[in-house]
Amino acid sequence: MPIPFLFIAAGLVTGGLGVGKSIKAGVDQKEANETNECAESIIRDASKKIETCRKNCGEAIDNLGKRKVQILDESVKPSIQEFEKLNHVELSDSKGLNELQKMVLDKKSFAQLKELQSMATSMVGGMASGAVAGAITAFGAYSAAGAFATASTGTAIASLSGAAATNATLAFFGGGAKAVEGLGILGGSAVLGGLIAGPALAVFGMVVGAKASANLDAAYSNFAKARKYSEEMNVAALSCIGIRKRSAMFNRFLLSLNTVFEPLVFEMTQIIKKRGTDFRKFSDEEKKVVAEAMAMAGAIKSILDTPILDDDGNLSPESEQIVELTREKLEEVMV
Repeated sequence: MPIPFLFIAAGLVTGGLGVGKSIKAGVDQKEANETNECAESIIRDASKKIETCRKNCGEAIDNLGKRKVQILDESVKPSIQEFEKLNHVELSDSKGLNELQKMVLDKKSFAQLKELQSMATSMVGGMASGAVAGAITAFGAYSAAGAFATASTGTAIASLSGAAATNATLAFFGGGAKAVEGLGILGGSAVLGGLIAGPALAVFGMVVGAKASANLDAAYSNFAKARKYSEEMNVAALSCIGIRKRSAMFNRFLLSLNTVFEPLVFEMTQIIKKRGTDFRKFSDEEKKVVAEAMAMAGAIKSILDTPILDDDGNLSPESEQIVELTREKLEEVMV
């Protein structure tokens, strides 16, 4: 009779092992599910953060573009009209204007500023309708001087809009995302800071697919990829924050320059009405007003000529220095 007992004992042992495996599988499945849920949560949080940073940064760049257009159309335009009325302008013969000459626009710079102004004025009508939204984004992010120096106004705007539609960085900030097929947020992030977002593209599908899997190793792999994605998005978010701050700094500085520039243009207009257009007949004080207005126009152009971003979508080195350099020069001559 001992044999049946052996079979019973063996059955109990085997059954016990089966129950143990089931419990282990259940524990593994539970941990896999929880791990995948954590991975999904990390991805959601990282995506939400970069999306917020993207929108804020895009708004800052667009606001800078609008500020540039506004100043060119409302302040630079009338200043150019007044400057062009003047005859026999020679500052070197004017008492006490030696320092101001260093900031005054030369003929080439004046022609470039005039072309920028013409372009900006032609854009004003399209701003309300959103027809030049891509151009505004591009104008905020980059220097347009090179494009406008050789192109007609219409072509220049078209080239800016085209750049916004095909440039992944500008698409990332809302300047033509539809035209950059398949890139979206990750494509823009790949540009910012030189990120390689390709591996993270697979995270979403793998996390969802692994929820029904009992493979704990796959869940751990998903979690690691989610962490990597989060780190990449954090780097991109820092880049966005830096660009937003730089754009806001340029915007504030242009506004402060214009606060001084507008009254000078008005004063110059009154002088020309009173004195006529022969600069030689102006008093030294009146000549100084004209020189200061021209110097402020030169300062504004130096900011307009400086791109916020380089070709790789990173903050340009020159944008870090130009505001302080311009401010220092103005403090030297505007006394």
